[in-house]
Amino acid sequence: MQIVAEMWLVLSLTGSAFAVGMTSALQFLPILLIGAWGGLIADRVDKRRLLLVTQGLMALPALTLFALATTGEIEAWMVMALVFARGSVLAIDMPARQSFVIEIVGAERLVGAVGLQSVLIHASRITGPAIAGVLIATGGIEICFLLNGLSFAGMIVALRSLDRDQLAHHEPVAREPGAVRDGLRYVMRTPELAIPLGMMALVGTLAFNFQVLLPLLASRTFDGGAASYSGLVVAMGVGAIAGALATGARERISERLLISSALLFGAFALVAAAAPSLRWEALALVPVGAASVTFAAGINSTLQLAADPHMRGRVMALFSIVFLGSTPIGGPVTGWLSGEFGPRVALVVGGLAALTAGVGAWIAFRRVAASRGRAAALAASASAAGPGKGQACEPAESGRTRARAPRRSGPRHDPRSPARRPPAAATPKR
Repeated sequence: MQIVAEMWLVLSLTGSAFAVGMTSALQFLPILLIGAWGGLIADRVDKRRLLLVTQGLMALPALTLFALATTGEIEAWMVMALVFARGSVLAIDMPARQSFVIEIVGAERLVGAVGLQSVLIHASRITGPAIAGVLIATGGIEICFLLNGLSFAGMIVALRSLDRDQLAHHEPVAREPGAVRDGLRYVMRTPELAIPLGMMALVGTLAFNFQVLLPLLASRTFDGGAASYSGLVVAMGVGAIAGALATGARERISERLLISSALLFGAFALVAAAAPSLRWEALALVPVGAASVTFAAGINSTLQLAADPHMRGRVMALFSIVFLGSTPIGGPVTGWLSGEFGPRVALVVGGLAALTAGVGAWIAFRRVAASRGRAAALAASASAAGPGKGQACEPAESGRTRARAPRRSGPRHDPRSPARRPPAAATPKR
């Protein structure tokens, strides 16, 4: 609801697609700039206490926007500044919140927990925009900011009610220089982390910009208003919930799921770009939502399960950077493409990016599997050859021993030596 109200407010104040994209970029620019250090903080301190602080701070920009919107003394730059402030807190909050899930539920329930988390997030994205659309249409956009600000009180109560003895605590990372670089090097030498993060970097930059794209589709492509925008968001949210439920029902996330969800995401985005009417656009966005959430939740679960506990905060910070921190690049690009060539072109670019990520990941995973197969074969060959040589030497040595056995042992004498001559016969006496 907060994002819907912010995007619509900036669009109403400026009428600029680029301004909408810039506002979205400012929300996530701090994640790109300081997100890695946010992950390091999550590795060093108690995550529950950290989240209590960040959730309280997240309420302040929303309540400030409520006050400004109520008085009518609000300008676009004020909205952008408060969006940037909220993003700065989010840069620390998000990696802590992502890596805190496994401490609550354990590794064996992580996939289901991430799926359930996605259901709750996207259910709120259905109800939130629906409520926001009604409020905006009736002239009460400031109420959106008030309700969002008050909602953080529920998060604080929930965090304080957790039984700390039931949480899976991990030893905090020691303070030492180069800890952020260590996290990056760890990811780069671990294909199970590097490939999914590479997929998300490409898709997150060019395809996950719906907060910019959907209002432009509603207003410019289909000449709609707030109700049309809310309808598109709700349609995509319905598909997102279906995808999240399907992901949560799985016990594990495979490489095939990551690849197939990326390919489906791209294919459905291309279909949505060709939708002839608002109704068909809404229908096309349902599978887009399902595939996109399946892809994002699969990447999230894969990273948390593959990362070492002492690196998990930094790994999830990198996930935040490529998923949301890439928006400062992708948001303005999407806004510019939509303004110059139309929102459909921006949707096509996102679909092609998802298809490229799926194909690239398939090639990368195959190369890793082939490389590991060759390494395993060489190791097996070396281990087999080592004992074989020892066993082959034993019979040969035994054969040589047997061949030498008939030889008499003892001192060797020269046959010409007097000691070897037969004694001379005695001469008979006469």
